[in-house]
Amino acid sequence: MNIFKKAAVALLILATAACTNPDRFGGGAGGADGAAGAAGLNGAAAGSAGDPASPLYFNQTIGDRVLFVVDSSTISDQGKTILDGQAQWLLANADYRAVIEGHADEQGTREYNLALGNRRANAVREYLVSRGVPAARLQTTSFGKERPIEVCSNESCYAKNRRAVTVLSFSAITS
Repeated sequence: MNIFKKAAVALLILATAACTNPDRFGGGAGGADGAAGAAGLNGAAAGSAGDPASPLYFNQTIGDRVLFVVDSSTISDQGKTILDGQAQWLLANADYRAVIEGHADEQGTREYNLALGNRRANAVREYLVSRGVPAARLQTTSFGKERPIEVCSNESCYAKNRRAVTVLSFSAITS
C-alpha cells in the first residue's frame, strides 16, 4: 500500500472517529461514560500524547532520540534508558515500523559524517533488536550533517545534532 493510500485511510478513520463521539456537543449526551469511546483506558484521548499507544506518546514521553558524544556511536546509559522504553513501546505496538536516522554535527567532512551517522543508526538498531524488536521492523538511514536541528558553531548546538532519531510509521498488515 503506498503512502497516499495509507494517508487516505488514516484520514478516513480520523474523520469517522470524530463523527462517532456521542458527547461531542457536551451536556453528557453519551450518558455517564459517554467519553469512554474517545478516551483510552487511562482517560487519555486516543492518539494524544497521553495515550500510551500513540506515536505522540512515543515521541514526547518515551523519547524519539538519543544523543552521542563527539566522534562516537557508543550508546550512553541515558540513551540505553530511552531505547529500553522505545523497545517496550515497539513490542507493545506491533503495527508500527521504525526508521532510525543517524545524524552528526557540522564538524568534519560530509563523507565522514555520513559514515558516523550510519554507525549511530546501526548502534541504535542493534540495541533495539537485542531487546526483542524484530529486525524486519527497523530500517536505518544516515543524514550525516545535512539535517541539523541547531545551527551555530558552538558545543551546545553540536551536542544536539549528534543524535539518532527513531521515526515511526504505521504498517498495516496486508495479506
